[in-house]
Amino acid sequence: MLKRKDLLGLKDCSAEEIYEILDTAAEMKKLLDSDCKHSDLLRGKALVTLFYENSTRTRSSFELAAKYLGASEVNISVATSSVQKGETLIDTGETLDAMNIDFVVIRHPMAGAPKLLAEHVRASVLNGGDGMHEHPTQALLDIFTMREKLGKVKGLKVAILGDIKHSRVAMSNLFALTKLGAEVHMYAPATMIPKEIEKLGARVAKSREQALDGADAVMGLRIQLERQHGGLFPSLSEYAKYYGVNDATLKYAKKDAIVLHPGPVNRGVELSPQVIDGEKSLILEQVKNGVAVRMALLKLLGEYREKRL
Repeated sequence: MLKRKDLLGLKDCSAEEIYEILDTAAEMKKLLDSDCKHSDLLRGKALVTLFYENSTRTRSSFELAAKYLGASEVNISVATSSVQKGETLIDTGETLDAMNIDFVVIRHPMAGAPKLLAEHVRASVLNGGDGMHEHPTQALLDIFTMREKLGKVKGLKVAILGDIKHSRVAMSNLFALTKLGAEVHMYAPATMIPKEIEKLGARVAKSREQALDGADAVMGLRIQLERQHGGLFPSLSEYAKYYGVNDATLKYAKKDAIVLHPGPVNRGVELSPQVIDGEKSLILEQVKNGVAVRMALLKLLGEYREKRL
């Protein structure tokens, strides 16, 4: 059982907690793969998704996870909610809390928003991505996919290439993978690498080939144009040529290496179409595993709520 009310990030999670989530996700995937994707584990519970940014995978997978476990789920469309009338995040949270909900999944452009919300509500808050801070459930599904396919996490070399500076996915993966004993090698244009990220455990490669050399898992990251102010790289075509992963550069990785991407993918930029659709790609499997991981988190946090709250 997790010893926390909320899941706000992986920086403060222990290796034991992460493995508990991964092990529980493996159980949930069996339910997901069954002919009857239904359980009463969360019967009578309610989940709200509160997204201040666009999302397809994260929001829908949380909503499906809740339904598969027997909970009720409601999506709050921020564009048509009282937020547009000036309602604050705390006021929104307290309003939802008054309706006796059990879980709130929040995505917000400001780092720290999930923590602020968690401090003002009785419901368990799950971070669906906050600013350039963390995206814990995405990293958990990434690592679950690595472990499922490669059989372990400890000792793996994971190459992460792309817009690392603006990626909350990269940060959550870095925190969790290093705790579990994996090596994280990063490569991107110098303008897209955070300063002093090596102090957090990353190994910054001097070339794309060095990052990919002997890698067990290769992760591409989406160039997040919506978070940039321009001028970080000359053009998309040049980025693809010098920093993207294609069949030729992928050969530097191990023969049985896997390819991951949190999505959505800019085809032909971070990854070539051949890599995206190739046999090494587990991008669609990641989507499926995302439902299992989020089912696991709802189950574990639900157990904590039953015993502690």
